[in-house]
Amino acid sequence: MNTKFKACVFALVISITFCFYSIQAFAQGTEMTPISGIPMIEDIKPLSIGDKVPQFIVNDVTGKEFDTTKQIGKKVYLFVFWSIFCEPCKEEMPLIKLVAAEYSKDKLGVVAINLDGAPFKNAIIEYSKDGGFDFRFIIDELDDEEFFKIADPYGVAGTPTIYIIDKKGQVKFSVVGKVKKSTLKEALDSVLND
Repeated sequence: MNTKFKACVFALVISITFCFYSIQAFAQGTEMTPISGIPMIEDIKPLSIGDKVPQFIVNDVTGKEFDTTKQIGKKVYLFVFWSIFCEPCKEEMPLIKLVAAEYSKDKLGVVAINLDGAPFKNAIIEYSKDGGFDFRFIIDELDDEEFFKIADPYGVAGTPTIYIIDKKGQVKFSVVGKVKKSTLKEALDSVLND
């Protein structure tokens, strides 16, 4: 089995697993819970409030490099981990777009980090265009040991997962699953006005 095919299958299995846990949380009536209060993939430790975020360098879907060592510190960031196979994720993205539009791009950066792998790049680009999303889309990559370069160090155990990161590179808010607009705005306002 060649490496590209193996990576594609691995990414697809992980995406479906993440989606399963998110759907299970929704089916149980979970509207929004702290990252520690929902079903999680075993043995994955999520980042906690106050944790420094791991650094990474990955190209976005346009080929432009996103390097956290150069970006974090300039503005507050909202990272959304998602999958194109995850219906709750696709329902959440318009909310992210709506909330992000209320803030200056100089103060808030939004990065949608997709876990489906490079074979789905065209579908992800199409989805972002169809939705009129004007934030950055990144496709997570597998490292040499077949771990996600971003999602694994960030402790992503379900999708959608949202992290708000302050200018010091610390997690200030995290949630897996559905989030209310008012909750997200309140969290962003708190970090942006800090």
